[in-house]
Amino acid sequence: MPQEAIDPAIRTELEAAAFRRLVEHLRARTDVQNIDLMNLAGFCRNCLSRWYREAAAARGLALPDAEAREIIYGMPYKEWQARHQREATPEQKAAFASAQREQ
Repeated sequence: MPQEAIDPAIRTELEAAAFRRLVEHLRARTDVQNIDLMNLAGFCRNCLSRWYREAAAARGLALPDAEAREIIYGMPYKEWQARHQREATPEQKAAFASAQREQ
């Protein structure tokens, strides 16, 4: 079915469901570090929380960064960091720096 054939309201529901699934997946995969996501995909959980906050702002809703991050992480960001974040390896840092230079 071509995308144009999907009712806009249904498309929005499908997109929202896919987004929720992505967030659930990232919450479950705490072994995947944000720097890994940045190095491989060019975005991370923090990017998602920023995009969420920006979408809220575009609709006139004030959503503090900490609250947007909690929506994505499923817990306060500092708690997620303490539980799951590891120090980036020299290789991860080098890959991140290289990707930043290429942009």
